[in-house]
Amino acid sequence: MRFFSTNNRQHEVGLAEAIIKGLAPDQGLYFPIQIPRLREEFIKSLPGKSFKEIGYEVIGNLFSEDLSVQQIKELVDHTLAFDAPLVKVEPDFYSQELFHGPTLAFKDFGARFCSKLMSMLLKNQAQKVRVLVATSGDTGSAVANGFLGVDGVEVIILFPKGKVSKLQEKQFTTLGENIKCLEIDGVFDDCQRLVKQAFLDQELNEKMVLTSANSINIARWIPQALYYFRAYSLLEVYQKKLVVSVPSGNFGNLAAGILAMKMGLPIDQFVASTNLNKIVPDYLNGSVFHPQASVQTISNSMDVGDPSNFPRLLALFNQDDFELRKIVKGYFFDDHQTREAIQKIHKLGYLADPHGAVGYLGLKSFMEENPGFQGIFLETAHPGKFREVVEETLNMKVDLPDRLEKFLKGKKESESMDGDFLSFKNYLKGN
Repeated sequence: MRFFSTNNRQHEVGLAEAIIKGLAPDQGLYFPIQIPRLREEFIKSLPGKSFKEIGYEVIGNLFSEDLSVQQIKELVDHTLAFDAPLVKVEPDFYSQELFHGPTLAFKDFGARFCSKLMSMLLKNQAQKVRVLVATSGDTGSAVANGFLGVDGVEVIILFPKGKVSKLQEKQFTTLGENIKCLEIDGVFDDCQRLVKQAFLDQELNEKMVLTSANSINIARWIPQALYYFRAYSLLEVYQKKLVVSVPSGNFGNLAAGILAMKMGLPIDQFVASTNLNKIVPDYLNGSVFHPQASVQTISNSMDVGDPSNFPRLLALFNQDDFELRKIVKGYFFDDHQTREAIQKIHKLGYLADPHGAVGYLGLKSFMEENPGFQGIFLETAHPGKFREVVEETLNMKVDLPDRLEKFLKGKKESESMDGDFLSFKNYLKGN
């Protein structure tokens, strides 16, 4: 399979280079030159298939030219070791729970896929590989736990000081071993900028092998398409049109859903649901795409002012703004509305985290304007990961799963750093 840079279609690379490099030399994102269309018989058979059976077919269609049947099976078995169930919240409204993995967040799927595939590709690599990760919360914990103890790999996680929940922070700062953590004096966009600058720095790239495990890396991005197929396979009825609402920050998750649609999955509409970091909803409603400084909210994993995956959204529609805006609708909500949604959903008998609540609000807004649909909103993290917000909003105690409680007891290990690239570069050279 070949991939091109979203900044230059003439720049093409194979699977291994796209994954190990992470980002193209021109700072573009890698994107498949051709998106395979799945067999119609397979799509019709989805309701009777297991998650892993779905994974073998989808990943096989994407990577069969580069990986053996056995490698694809190992990759899928490792990635889909847990399910992504649908839960009916009210008539025609479903939550897809993506938090049943090791760190209780949707990014476990992509992180496990990425770490397994990277270890396959790096098997004969003599030089240590440094995985650079910028996180606003869940990416850091998922990647850290996915790569923990992997030979020949050192993970360096950059996170914004004071802007990640205590529990999220503990999930990646307490692991030790090959996981290093840098607390950046700034916001997520500053962390993301430092990582991108490192990839483009000639001196660093001559001295060491740098790669990414953020959703800018195709090995993190592509496998997220799998749970959209799983959601469709679990629906009760298939006569109604389907809309999926995706709580969005860096927009890799939404782009993966559209990738699934382009492969043949019958999703009719998508909703980009955000907090006050509303750059993409503004664009979808007719404005020019204009990155801005991020705003801090209670749904902090979506506090992104310059979404990295926006070029992939455009690439999925061949740079056609009209087609993108036709398929994807955008809505944004403030913290007050998010808290009200958590309360409303709880009265319906379901406990949602702030990100899932934003997804629910986006779905509700779309369904009110477009009757006749059935809808799914993605519940991207266990509510316990945002216990302070949920408990304060509902005035009740939220029990943590045992694996989250264990993280809280760990000792935090991290280094503080300003947002200056020279400081980060010197850290990498001296590490």
